[in-house]
Amino acid sequence: MKHLLLQYMTRLTSLSNEEQQAILDEILVEEYSKGTVLLRQGGVPGYCYFVLKGCVRQHAVDVMGRDITSNFYTEEQAISIFNAHKPDKTSEYTLTCLEDCTLVVGPLDTEKAMYTKHTQLETMTRQMIEQSFGQMQEEFAAFIASSPEERLKALLHKRPALISRVPQHQLASYLGITPESLSRIKKRIHREPAEPGL
Repeated sequence: MKHLLLQYMTRLTSLSNEEQQAILDEILVEEYSKGTVLLRQGGVPGYCYFVLKGCVRQHAVDVMGRDITSNFYTEEQAISIFNAHKPDKTSEYTLTCLEDCTLVVGPLDTEKAMYTKHTQLETMTRQMIEQSFGQMQEEFAAFIASSPEERLKALLHKRPALISRVPQHQLASYLGITPESLSRIKKRIHREPAEPGL
């Protein structure tokens, strides 16, 4: 599985083969069973993750007691923790493995030491996070401006495999609609002629 990280290092850094191997030897890769909670809402995160295999759900219980899904992380996506602005450093969401997962695990308390030792690794990580964050901003802007049907069509276009990988009520929550509405929209889309590129 570490070959994916090797591809990133080859593309985004000028590290020698020896330096790349040294980093790979230090990186921790862990396997987690379906249903494992990596981080609980209100807990203090100790790790960041990179998905090599599997699907991780980001969700939170709102003030009304509803469990709201805000993201799904799948292969080759980084799960970054942005909570440095909070005095208590607690997480506003929970991370749960929806499938058996293989993840690169980065302890936050040793992150700075790792970057000091391997400066190009920090550059690579920043580039990956910036790319991911930019994509999330674009998707969020499109999400706000679109109808539920347009949101589902965009998801079918960008991440078609996700539809069959996650429970439908969680997918509906992610799209901001009820499971019943999702079912109706899926049936309506299914009856439509296929659009180019979908």
